Amino acid sequence: MSNRLTLGAAVIGLAVPTVIVAVSVLPASAATPANGGVYTLAVGASGKCLEVAGGSADNGALLQQASCSAGSTRQQWRVVSSSAGGFNLVNVNSTRCADLPSGSTSSGVQLQQWGCGDGTKVNQRWSFAASSAASGKYRITSAASGLCVSDRDGSTAGGNPIVQETCSDVARMQWLFNQVGGNPNPTTPPPSGTPTVASDGTGTYRTVQAAIDAVPANNSTRRVITIKAGTYREVIRVPSNKPLVTLQGLGSGPSNVVIVYNNSAGTHGTSGSATAFVDGRDFVATNLTISNDFDENSASSGHQAVALNLNADRAVLDNVRLLGDQDTFLVNDATRAYVADSYVEGTVDFIFGGGTIVFDNCSIYEKRSTGGPITAASTAATKTYGFLFYRSSISGAANNVTQLGRPWRPDAQVLYRESTLSATIRTAQPWTDMSGNVWQNARFLEYRNTGSGAGTNANRPQLSDSQAANYTPQRYLAGSDGWNPM
Repeated sequence: MSNRLTLGAAVIGLAVPTVIVAVSVLPASAATPANGGVYTLAVGASGKCLEVAGGSADNGALLQQASCSAGSTRQQWRVVSSSAGGFNLVNVNSTRCADLPSGSTSSGVQLQQWGCGDGTKVNQRWSFAASSAASGKYRITSAASGLCVSDRDGSTAGGNPIVQETCSDVARMQWLFNQVGGNPNPTTPPPSGTPTVASDGTGTYRTVQAAIDAVPANNSTRRVITIKAGTYREVIRVPSNKPLVTLQGLGSGPSNVVIVYNNSAGTHGTSGSATAFVDGRDFVATNLTISNDFDENSASSGHQAVALNLNADRAVLDNVRLLGDQDTFLVNDATRAYVADSYVEGTVDFIFGGGTIVFDNCSIYEKRSTGGPITAASTAATKTYGFLFYRSSISGAANNVTQLGRPWRPDAQVLYRESTLSATIRTAQPWTDMSGNVWQNARFLEYRNTGSGAGTNANRPQLSDSQAANYTPQRYLAGSDGWNPM
C-alpha cells in the first residue's frame, strides 16, 4: 500500500488520492526496518546486498551477496510481521521467505528461500537489533537458532554465501536497511495518545462498531480507527454512506487483534451470517483478524458462516487474517479488492462471489482433511475479471484432496498465476462442477504455477504467455478509473 496509515488519538482524517501510484521508483534511503516496508539489505563488511542467487523463484534457492541495485527485485525484501513473533523477510521477486534450512543451530549454514506458508515457521522468523558499533545498522537474528545473519568471512566477493554465525557486533553481521518501497506501518501503539478502540476502556470507544458509528456520514477524508490488541466479539458494519474507513490493529501481528462472532446460515442465512459487513468504498483493513468461529460440525445443516461480507469498491486488506469454515469470505459483485500479505482459511467454497479481487503474496489454507473447493466464483458473463491468486501459496491439511474451485455461476472466472500449489491439490482434477454448472464452461485458468500440486493436463487449462499480459493484477483492478493499489 502506498498511503501510510498514521496512528492517532481517535478517529483521524487522512486525505487519500483517488489513484494510488506504485512506489518502486522511490530512491533508496537508510531506514529502521518496519512491518510493510520494502528494503535492500547491505552488509557492512562488503557494502554488497542480500539477494536470491540467480533471481530464482524456487524453494531452496540460496542466498548470497552481490553489488547493490535498488531496481533489482531479487535484492528487495519486504518486512512482514509474524503472528508468532518477529518478522519474515519476503523476497519481492519470488514471494518466498528467507529461511534457515531445517532450523539448523550450526554456525556456517547458508541461508535459502522457501515458501512462507502462514508466516509462523520458526526458521523464517527474524528479529532486528540496532548495532551499538555502527549507527543505522542492524543485526538480524534467527528465532530458530539464535544465530545472526552474516557475510561469510566478511568477504567482498560477489556471490559470497550469506550464512548464520554466532552473533557478534562486527561488520559482517551489520546490515543497513535501505528503503526502496512499501508502506512501513507501526504495529504497536504510539508511546502516548489513546487508541480509538480498546475493550479494556483505555480507548475512546470500547467496541469497533461504536467507533464506526462515530464516523460522520458521507465523510470526504479518510478516518483511521486504531484498535488495541484484544478480542472483540461483535458483528460490525461499515455502511455505504461511510467511505474511506480504515481499521488498523495495533498488536504485534494480525492475530493480536481479533474481531469475531459465530452467526451461521442456519440462523441468519449465508450472506447475513458475517462477522463483518463492509459496504463503504475505499475501505482498508490492516494488521488484524476477522473470524467466524461457528463450528460447522456442530450442526447438521446451515454450515455456511461468513467472516467478511465485502461489498465495497476499491477495498484493500493488508496483513489480515480471514478465518472460518465454509464460505469464509464473500466477495460481492460490486467489489474490487486488493488483498496483500494476508491469510485466508476455510473448508468449502471459502472464497466466493461475483466480485473482482486480487490476492497478492497471500497464503490460502484448506483446513479440512477431506478437502473441498477453495473458490466458488459467480462472475457475470459481462465481466472479464473475477478472482486472481498472484504469487500466492496454496496449502492444506491433507494431500490430493483440495480443488482450486467450482463455478457458482456458469461464467465464473478464476486464475491461479505464478503461485505455489502444495500437494493438497488434486493434480489430476483440480476443478469440479457445481449445481449443474460445468467447470469446463467456466473461465478457469492457471499460469506458471509451481510446487508439487502444480502441473498440466487436459483438466488444467493454462494461459499462454501472450494471453498472460492481459491477466495481470493491474488489469484486474484498473476498472474505468485506473485504480492501482499496488
